[in-house]
Amino acid sequence: MLPSGGFREVSRRDLVGQYLGHTAEKTASVVDAAMGGVLFIDEAYTLSRSAGSNDFGQESIDTLVKLMEDHRHEIAVIVAGYTREMSDFLDANPGLASRFSKAVEFTNYAPDDLLMIMDRIAVGGDYLLAPGTLPLLHRYFARLSHDPNFGNAREARKLFEGMRKAQAQRLRRISGRPTLDDLRTLTEQDLLDVIGAVDGAGAR
Repeated sequence: MLPSGGFREVSRRDLVGQYLGHTAEKTASVVDAAMGGVLFIDEAYTLSRSAGSNDFGQESIDTLVKLMEDHRHEIAVIVAGYTREMSDFLDANPGLASRFSKAVEFTNYAPDDLLMIMDRIAVGGDYLLAPGTLPLLHRYFARLSHDPNFGNAREARKLFEGMRKAQAQRLRRISGRPTLDDLRTLTEQDLLDVIGAVDGAGAR
């Protein structure tokens, strides 16, 4: 459907300049480089957030609207970000929302999904999650999913990294050389050292 099928990912810093007129030039240059393929703007809502009197995010949005119309058969533009903030972004220019024919909202991962992600991260790093960690992880993810700042898969990755550090500290305290199983296994204690324990539920 597109001439080249290339993919270019950008963010606010790639589109917004430091002085009047610079932003339109930068935005046009990015669109031109992505012509024939896909332009993906991550955290697009940051363009509509004013950072003071010299913020040129709006200039980038206005330029983008015109270029999307002028080249609508030559480029696919995808904008991504948090749902509420993206609604504000689409209101930043009267013609912006109409330039996007489809919206996809990704729902949050459920605790079972996060357990699967956690397991895949562990296996990918040649680690094993001890069986005792699984119910604690599930309860922890269930509590975390109600937090307004819930980070989805990022939470699993952060927790895994924390458990690796806790494991390293634990193994340094044992006498003798650790076995291969010791080195590969992330235990319930490693998890609790990261998240703490409230009534054994594994939550802060």
